[in-house]
Amino acid sequence: MSLDQYYTLGRSGLRVSRLALGAMTFGENWGWGTAEQTARAMFDRYLEAGGNFIDTADMYTEGSSESMLGKFIEESGTRDRVVLATKFSYNAQPGNPNAGGNGRKNIMRAVEGSLRRLRTDYIDLYLLHTWDRLTPAEEVVRTLDDLVRAGKIRYAGLSDIPAWYAARAQTFAEAHALTPLVNMQLEYSLAERHIEHEYIAMAQNLGLGITAWSPLAMGMLSGKYKPSQQGGEGDGRLAKVSGAPGFERFTERNWKIVAELEKVAQEAGQSMAAVALNWVATQPGIASVIIGATKLEQLDANLAALSFELPAESRSRLDAVSAPERPFPYYMFTDIQQTRIHGGVAVGDKPAGYAPPLFVPKVEARKIAVD
Repeated sequence: MSLDQYYTLGRSGLRVSRLALGAMTFGENWGWGTAEQTARAMFDRYLEAGGNFIDTADMYTEGSSESMLGKFIEESGTRDRVVLATKFSYNAQPGNPNAGGNGRKNIMRAVEGSLRRLRTDYIDLYLLHTWDRLTPAEEVVRTLDDLVRAGKIRYAGLSDIPAWYAARAQTFAEAHALTPLVNMQLEYSLAERHIEHEYIAMAQNLGLGITAWSPLAMGMLSGKYKPSQQGGEGDGRLAKVSGAPGFERFTERNWKIVAELEKVAQEAGQSMAAVALNWVATQPGIASVIIGATKLEQLDANLAALSFELPAESRSRLDAVSAPERPFPYYMFTDIQQTRIHGGVAVGDKPAGYAPPLFVPKVEARKIAVD
């Protein structure tokens, strides 16, 4: 695989690279990240490599990420080529509850701000960033449909939501002939595999392509951290903010994954980051993987993730060491239980060419190579 081989996103005609450039690191407003000159160099390098899918959000580096991207895209004249994704949910005006969340009022406010900062009159992919535990899925879907009809966005999706909420939203869109969702953006890595329980099967059945964020587990799988008496040490965000929600990565399980990943990477002659990214990019249901960097050399190392094929034996070892627990009811769906359900008779897929009464197309990666 290479970046100039594009795949359709979910059940849509939108073609995206298998690696997306994450722009959360564009800007230094959060005390970490990268200055504009380095961000521009990474933007240029990604496009030169054939990439076309760029992800940001209105809250990344307090809006600086969107502003930088808008400037880069305008100056490079690449608006038609770039598939630009951004997100809404987080509050922009403390004290004003309607300047955040997923209600119609905030979505309409947020999209105008993003369009202004991105210096564009449309957004290719607009995503609900995080479930607010309040707004009905129906309200979100109708609002996104209105934005598509108004020409302000081309496609819509969801990020960081419960599986039931995504299923309700997509089913509502289908039932009322509204703009269908084409994407879910979810955390996925060797260290975080819980989406395998529900989300991947749901995405394949409902036409949602998954883009994976934090495929290196906040840098845990990059090789920059080592175990210590304090849990872990290294030069990166995890060592600075360890203990914050979502950053609790220095666990016994994760150190075992890191150790096995290091062995596999050495055997393959690749960096740990490249192997970890390759594993995610070639998992079922994954349409694209979001890569982020603060240095150009980090981006170059990440872009090498598609340049090799991971041996089956190596993949099996990584699968085994990172296998997630099977909580209820998932342990009920093992091969042993299925054998009892089907009476010991082998039950597989129907023969090729067999047409079931109701055809529901599954999400499949459709490659479009560009010479």
